[in-house]
Amino acid sequence: MLDHETRTTILKLHREGHGAKAIARAVRISRNAVRRVLRSGSAEVPTLERPEQLAPHLDRVRQLHGACVGNLVRVHEELAAAGITTAYSCLTAFCRRHQIGHSPKEPAGRYHFEPGEEMQHDTSPHTIRVGDRERRYHCASLVLCYSRMIYAQVYPRWTRFECRVFLTEAIVALGGAASRCMLDNSSVIIARGRGADAVPADAMRALGERFGFRFVAHAVGDANRSARVERPFSYIENNFYPGRTFADDDDLNEQLRAWCDRVNRKPRRTLPRPPIELWAAEQPALRPLPIYVPEVYDVHPRRVDVEGYVNLHHNRYSVPAALIGRQVEVRETAQRIRIYDGHRLLGDHHRLAPGEGLRSTLAEHREDRRWRSAPVPHSPEERLLRATDKSLDALCDLLRRRHGGGAVRAIRRLHRIYLDYPTEPLVTAVRQAVEYGLWDLGRLESMVLRAVAGDFFRLPTRADRPPSSTPTEEKSCDPKDSTKQEPTPGPERHEPAGDRDDVEPEPPIEP
Repeated sequence: MLDHETRTTILKLHREGHGAKAIARAVRISRNAVRRVLRSGSAEVPTLERPEQLAPHLDRVRQLHGACVGNLVRVHEELAAAGITTAYSCLTAFCRRHQIGHSPKEPAGRYHFEPGEEMQHDTSPHTIRVGDRERRYHCASLVLCYSRMIYAQVYPRWTRFECRVFLTEAIVALGGAASRCMLDNSSVIIARGRGADAVPADAMRALGERFGFRFVAHAVGDANRSARVERPFSYIENNFYPGRTFADDDDLNEQLRAWCDRVNRKPRRTLPRPPIELWAAEQPALRPLPIYVPEVYDVHPRRVDVEGYVNLHHNRYSVPAALIGRQVEVRETAQRIRIYDGHRLLGDHHRLAPGEGLRSTLAEHREDRRWRSAPVPHSPEERLLRATDKSLDALCDLLRRRHGGGAVRAIRRLHRIYLDYPTEPLVTAVRQAVEYGLWDLGRLESMVLRAVAGDFFRLPTRADRPPSSTPTEEKSCDPKDSTKQEPTPGPERHEPAGDRDDVEPEPPIEP
């Protein structure tokens, strides 16, 4: 089929007096095609009106689409079951043409921002490997819409406190704030309402008043309205994390800040100049920073427990023991935990990662730890062992380090070994055990047994048995005695030394 330009050329040459043959030769098409265009007399390309195979079943397709919850595979199966044979591609094209399950597409448009007019903020969950494990983090980003300057940080959790900390750091790093901050309808910032009716929380409104901007939320589902901040998340996830290693959260955020500085200095195809140069032109239009930017903190009232600690986010921070049971004020900042009793500072701790279950004790609070129990006193058995020899004293220390509070049972067993065996072989074995760090008392007892074998106990052997009266014994000719057999002596039994020391050894068996 001839296009619009070719048909226009044919009509123009015909009006100039050229024949069909000359026009066909000039345009390089057949004369019949030229005659068809001249008969139509119009340059518009005629539409192909082809009958649709499913046109008679339009209502049925709409009904099945609703009954099958939009699953066109099930619609195709139901049509086949009803005897309506059609290809699946034909069904999908038919549904697109008649807007069945498809909403009409609308152009997104293009937003134009003046310097200092708007900045956009959003967060995105990212899985990052920090140290030796992967964790889920929240990546927060703030972008100036005119210059495209970006500032991003990651946080293991995302609450209103982390949001205030991030926005304060970002605005200070960018040298000022735009007149409005566009964001989605996140409950971290928005207290109630959606879209144009959204109302920010009091803490977030106070933050906006401090830096001279206001929060504005776009309509629900209108992600294109915040595209300036939405698109960089994919760039961060695919270009910053791969191939980099991070020791901890602080190292991760430090590398991310350095990466944002490099990105802001790179030229972009969609911008006339690099973002850092556009930011220099935009900075006079930004809201100036206040002369003093206070540190962001949250206040938590806490009561000191019986151990002299306060609990915050599953971590414990020490206070002087004199304040046990008192109500104190805990101020949480991004890096520090400060505890106050009225206006008096009780302790300044490094902020631990929330949820780790750790304990922070300041050096000045260690001496008055009332919960610290006194060392367990030595039992009489242990005092006897320690006074006997230095090696036994060293073995008692080794048992206490090994078993901790359960060392009493092991020391009592060592005392029984001390009572059962001679002192000199025991001390010799203990010296050798302490030299090699041996704490197993079973092996120690075996070493003592090998040392006293044949000296401390005298067990009968075959050599100790008296000789028989005659070298050989005549056999009886009595048939009754032929059935009698001499019993076979069984294996010798040796009682463990020390277990039956109160029992006399059995006499040797007569042959």
